[in-house]
This record gives sequence, structure tokens and C-alpha cells, in this order.
Amino acid sequence: MSNADRHALIAKAVRDSGGATVQELAELTGSSDMTIRRDLDALAAQGVLERIRGGARTLLLRGEEPPFALRTSDSVDAKRRIAAEVCAMIADGESVLLDSGTTCLEVARLLRERPVTVLPLSLQAIQLLGETPGPATLVVPGGQPRAAEGALTGPLTLASLAALRFDTAVMGCCGLSAADGLTAYDLDDAAVKRAGITSSRRVILATDGSKLGHTAFAHVGPSTLLHTLVTDTTAPPDEVAALENAGTVVRTV
Repeated sequence: MSNADRHALIAKAVRDSGGATVQELAELTGSSDMTIRRDLDALAAQGVLERIRGGARTLLLRGEEPPFALRTSDSVDAKRRIAAEVCAMIADGESVLLDSGTTCLEVARLLRERPVTVLPLSLQAIQLLGETPGPATLVVPGGQPRAAEGALTGPLTLASLAALRFDTAVMGCCGLSAADGLTAYDLDDAAVKRAGITSSRRVILATDGSKLGHTAFAHVGPSTLLHTLVTDTTAPPDEVAALENAGTVVRTV
């Protein structure tokens, strides 16, 4: 098991159970206690968990957003498959609004090799698209980045979105269900998502199956705002069926 895979497994175990001992994590991963202690120190330094005597516990309260550093290593293969499917749906020459989040960051990696115009809503995607000259045209919005997340929010971001019109919005989410619609953890982030959807002719939601059936704090809008959902095979079948019955096209990769 690689370090990255082990870290992801440890972080998930601590998050799901609220805490775990070194011995429990060693048995889970098949690693030595010493290795687990080093892993916990590294994950604590990244803000993924809290180190306590004999183990670790989660930093997350109910309804709190998992740290970006943790989400980056979570479901990586699924996110890359989702990103590839999303990019296949985008034609050369399109103008694309690209939401913040780890799945949308994978979309940015692919779009930078395409002759499209992209306005990203995160500092990470802006940096990625601006690193080397390529066929993609980068447009940078105004706004204030959320701490640790890099997601742009605030009046300048909303003004940037209101001034433009996009062929496609590629959105991420914190939760999606047919009953509660699209939700986010942060009110400002929810406002930006609403503005981006309003300014776009087509809305593609890119998210792994863990977000389906989950409801976060801030309501963005009903699921009927989405034209297409691209997700992975872990998506709950009942939620997929309910979303399809409400009119959203679902593509599972």
C-alpha cells in the first residue's frame, strides 16, 4: 500500500468513526505502530485530523466541510474518470465556467490542453491553467479566496459572473438529492454557485457518488437546474433513479 493510499484510508477511518487508536489503524492498514504514528503526525500537520495520545480524532463537526487536503486524496480514480467524461462533453471553442473543488480541479487538468475559454472559481485551478502556455484561454474573476479552500467568493466574484455568459458550467457540490437539491457547506459558496448556474446555458454537475443523498447546510437550488450529472458507480441507485425521474440526465463512469 502506498503512502497516499494509506493516508486516505486512515483519514477516512478517523472521519467515519470520529476517532481511532494507533493499534486499530495499524490493523486496518497492515502497518507497524511506528508507521501509523508518522502518518498521523503528517495528517495532523495538514489539518486533516487532530493528534491525541494513542491515536487521532476527527476535526469535523456535523455539517462541516472536509479539508481540501483530505478531499484531494479521496476517490482520486473516480474523480479522474468523471473529469474525462465531463471534458468529452465539452466542444472546442466553448466558454466554460469551472467551479471550485477537487473534482473540478481534475477537469481543469484536462481542459488546459483544449482550445476552450475557462473561468475557474478557485485559486488552485487558476494556478494550474496559468502554469504553462497552452490552447486554453484563461479568464480570471475577481473575489476573495476562502481560507484553505482557495474558492473565490464575495461581491467581485458575483459581479464577474453577472457580466459574462457561458456555454457550460461545470459545477461541484457538497450534497445532492432529489428531495433537497444542490447544497453547499458555505453560504457565500452557495451564492456563487447560483450565480454561475444563472449565467450558463448548460449545467454539468461533476461529483463522486459519496455526495448523492447527502444534504449540506446552504441550499443552492433544486436538482432540476442540472442538465447532466456525471458521477461514479458508488452513487446510490435510488438517488440516481429519483434524479433521473426529475429530469436530470445521469452518466455513471
